[in-house]
Amino acid sequence: MTATLSEHSAQGDPASHSAPKPVGRALRRRTLNTPGTLRALLAGLVLLSLAWGALGGWVASQHSSAAGALVTVDEPLSSDARQMYESIADADVTITAAYLPSSQPPLSQLRHYQSDIQTAEGDLSALQAAGGGQAETTALHAIANGLPVYAGDAATAESMYADGYPLTGGSFLQVASEEAHLVLLPNARTVFTQENDALTAASGQATDLPTIIAALVLAVITAVVLYRAQRWLARRTNRVLSVGLALTSVLLVGSALWLTASFLSARSDLDHAIGQGSGPAANLALADIGVQQIRGDAVLNVISRSGSASFQDDFQSTSKQVGPGAGSLLSSAAATQGGGQGASLVTAAEREATAWYTANNSVYSLGNASQYAAERNAVIGTGASSAAGYSALDGDIRGAIQADEGVFTSAASSGQQTLDPLEAVVIVASLLMALGCAWAFSRRLAEYR
Repeated sequence: MTATLSEHSAQGDPASHSAPKPVGRALRRRTLNTPGTLRALLAGLVLLSLAWGALGGWVASQHSSAAGALVTVDEPLSSDARQMYESIADADVTITAAYLPSSQPPLSQLRHYQSDIQTAEGDLSALQAAGGGQAETTALHAIANGLPVYAGDAATAESMYADGYPLTGGSFLQVASEEAHLVLLPNARTVFTQENDALTAASGQATDLPTIIAALVLAVITAVVLYRAQRWLARRTNRVLSVGLALTSVLLVGSALWLTASFLSARSDLDHAIGQGSGPAANLALADIGVQQIRGDAVLNVISRSGSASFQDDFQSTSKQVGPGAGSLLSSAAATQGGGQGASLVTAAEREATAWYTANNSVYSLGNASQYAAERNAVIGTGASSAAGYSALDGDIRGAIQADEGVFTSAASSGQQTLDPLEAVVIVASLLMALGCAWAFSRRLAEYR
């Protein structure tokens, strides 16, 4: 009976079941408030702060370096490739047109030709020194071998014409021009395309999003841990605000916002540099080379008198590529102009190209009708000739290229300057964050001594 009453008393006494609960809560509370927990939080937040500095600083450094390379390496090489391509094309049309009116051309034209050759040689050396992919290296090697051959044929032609030999089809001047069109210009175009692609790729690296997103994800994780740590301290210490952790939070938010805003600003500048600078400049360079090819073919057609329709067919196809017209080089460049001098020059070039094509059609019509004297005058005459139209068109396209290159330099340099201080900002902020965390938790740990 006594045992039964005891068992009943034990079963019916609520206190006998609830007694361990307060003990368990007290034990957990003591565990959460131990110095070990504070040290764990301190270590975690310090590591997160330093990780933010390491990742954020690395991301800032990568984007800044890519933007710097874009301005100081990739753009100059792209400019060298464009200039080499244009110089070879201009040299060919200059020397060919120089000897059409006379075997003793003006010294200014000969100097112009020599300047083009020297410019091409200088750009070739710079591009070879910089190196490149297999396709570009092969193309540069072909130009390095072909340029002396071309210059030698042109020099032989000069000597022969000076001695009174006639300028006819199959002459050394035509052989030199064929070397330019079959070897030099196609390989120069390959180099130009490769360098222009490298420029676009460098811009992509400087404006790459995944690394920035990864850094911001880490910043968000750090912010969440900071928030929860501050709530934990507030509940267990009856202190509404931890100055150290509050300052750490401000530094984190400030540096993350700075990184984001600077990146977005630089990205906008670099996109502008490519979209309204190097992009239209590349199209205009190709258009200018097309114009030079049309001009050179018209001169060679007068020289050769072969009766072949190949020059006229090339003129028709090249003029469509140059434009104006949907999808043409000039129209594409016009569509991406941001206004200013470049836009007005491209508009003028479109207008002049249309009139110049009409003059070239007349030239070929005269040749087809065997009116060779009139054809020759239409090509090299000083009045309303295709020569005058060519000079105006070529000058406006070159002016537009210079204006677009100025847009690129200004916008890309601005983007680079925006990114430059980011690495130092993020790293300094992360170190101060770590110090703020250390200060905040060291004060709490001191209460246990």
